[in-house]
Amino acid sequence: MSRQRSVAVPPTPDLADVPSGLEGSPLWNPDLAPTPPHARTWTTYNIAALWIGMSVVITTYTLASGLMQQGMTWWQALATILLGNTIVLIPMVLNAHAGTKYGISFPVMCRASFGVYGANIPALLRAAVACGWFGIQTWIGGLALSVLLTAAWPGWSELPGATWIAFGAFWLIQVLIILRGTEGVKKLESLAAPLLLAGGVVLLVWAIRAGGGLGSVLRQSERLGGDVANFWAVFPAGLTAAVGYWATLSLNIPDFTRYARSQRSQMLGQALGLPTTMTAFAFIGVAVTAATMVVFGEAIWDPVELIARIGTPAVIIGGALVVVIAQISTNMAANVVSPANDFSNLAPRHISFVTGGLITAVIGILIMPWRLYSDAAAYIFTWLIGYSSLMGALGGILIADYWVLRGQRLSVADLFRPRGRYRYLAGFNLRALFALALAVAPVLPGFLRAISVPGGAVDAPGPLDALYSYAWFVTFALSFVLYLLFSYLVPAGPGRSEDETSGAGAQPCHAS
Repeated sequence: MSRQRSVAVPPTPDLADVPSGLEGSPLWNPDLAPTPPHARTWTTYNIAALWIGMSVVITTYTLASGLMQQGMTWWQALATILLGNTIVLIPMVLNAHAGTKYGISFPVMCRASFGVYGANIPALLRAAVACGWFGIQTWIGGLALSVLLTAAWPGWSELPGATWIAFGAFWLIQVLIILRGTEGVKKLESLAAPLLLAGGVVLLVWAIRAGGGLGSVLRQSERLGGDVANFWAVFPAGLTAAVGYWATLSLNIPDFTRYARSQRSQMLGQALGLPTTMTAFAFIGVAVTAATMVVFGEAIWDPVELIARIGTPAVIIGGALVVVIAQISTNMAANVVSPANDFSNLAPRHISFVTGGLITAVIGILIMPWRLYSDAAAYIFTWLIGYSSLMGALGGILIADYWVLRGQRLSVADLFRPRGRYRYLAGFNLRALFALALAVAPVLPGFLRAISVPGGAVDAPGPLDALYSYAWFVTFALSFVLYLLFSYLVPAGPGRSEDETSGAGAQPCHAS
């Protein structure tokens, strides 16, 4: 992303300049280098389009179905999704601020709170989750590609291992895109957003017409979900899953907002693009599924299966192409940019963005994504909630460090100095690491119980299981408080070295 062509745009006063002379640092490479103010050109539309491109995807389409299968009604599921995405928007905007102001990526931002080498811990945790998501979205994209090939050539489905061949082909398409670098991400998302929105509108129009009108569709929707009385039993886990869906991006959002033209652009773009698109597309998923009850006599949640059932080759090919574009758009932005930067941060002089992207693609297969996505309950209770506990703990530390301790002031030069103000103890801030470990500990027993039962839903949940249901909220609050407490009470470690600079951008002494 750092190689994006600069456009002459007058910088706004809230954008900090990039210090010179960083190129010789072992912590620097062109992909991790801060984006200069004149190259921060993403407008409100670009940021909103980014979120539309990432949100219009099959996992969003089926998110409501997972909650409804656990007992929610359709409107309860949508309300939960809207609330969850509104909540996660808050840390999203707060963490985005440093990216826009200083032009820094997520792993570089982590150096301030975790240390110049300790930053690899949150970066790798975030990268591991991204690899899982990359695999899931690639598996879904492979299924859609298989449908497309079957429509073009009916004999495709009779080939041995046809689905696996399509999965491999879809994976290879993405690898070829990774090899071209990241210069096209902005253009890809901006062009894909209108197409994906149009595809969603077409689906909704089909649902209303085929289902006998909007009123009929809504009445059918009532038959899809559970009973109103079941809401509070499912709500904690459902809300945490909705927050956890984008808990990853709430951390690495600086990877994108480092290119934003202003703080207003990133805040307004995210507010317009995230909660509205997620809720609207989840509603389309509910409405279309309700219409399938009228047309086919059964509920078809999977849009790929629905495309195949409609039967018209033109519809199948067009629909499958939209699905493929949606999966690629989401994977490139949400599940390649971050881990590529995170892996590059491990060894900046040896791992480029492209190399980091290839590592992501390989791990995405090794985690066997077809298992993660095969069970809706397991998808919610073990995958979404499980990793949200780690993301919440990391988010609490980052926000406490940047907004409370440092007052939004960072020394960009020291972020790239092995012996600068963010060195702490041999490059590790033990206060952040202890806060992370202690924040996650209370929800660990609930996670272990969840993964020990099929689907992850414990029959007789106890207090620790209830705590796990709110994993993101628990770990976020604990890490936020613990990190501040440790920062004020525990010495930082060895004194600052002669490499440290002072003046504007320096943080308060107690935060060093």
